[in-house]
Amino acid sequence: MDKLAFACPRCHRINRVAPDRLDSGPRCGACKAPLDVSGTPLHVDDDTLDRLVRSSPVPVLVDFWAEWCAPCRMVAPALEELGRRHAGRLIVAKVDTDRHQRHAAALEQGQGRDAAHPEGGGVALVAVGVHLGDDEPAGVAAAELLEGRGDHAA
Repeated sequence: MDKLAFACPRCHRINRVAPDRLDSGPRCGACKAPLDVSGTPLHVDDDTLDRLVRSSPVPVLVDFWAEWCAPCRMVAPALEELGRRHAGRLIVAKVDTDRHQRHAAALEQGQGRDAAHPEGGGVALVAVGVHLGDDEPAGVAAAELLEGRGDHAA
């Protein structure tokens, strides 16, 4: 039985949890805080994102957003649902680009691979903008990658 991966909401360390232990109130092995196993997006800063991407055994989908951005608010529920549906097999992280600008600036300059994984490799897809049309609902590329069906590349 493969263990699932969850980031601690307090210290952001990755914790592996057996599926049959999800209902027993798992706690972080490092700081002992209760783990959120619902798949709710994790709000992180630039440094935490670096550590999260480097240490996660599962894909990390990053939402670079801003409070004033209407498309960001439109796509948020779809990303939250994607995180819940794939809890433990996908971590959804949110970076507020007004407060944490290092990765967002690198993405704007076309340095997506380096921004999302500074050690090199590990980035399966960099998508800029929001696609909410019927032919490509938000998150479909990430879901296909997660399920091993996508052929997307950054």
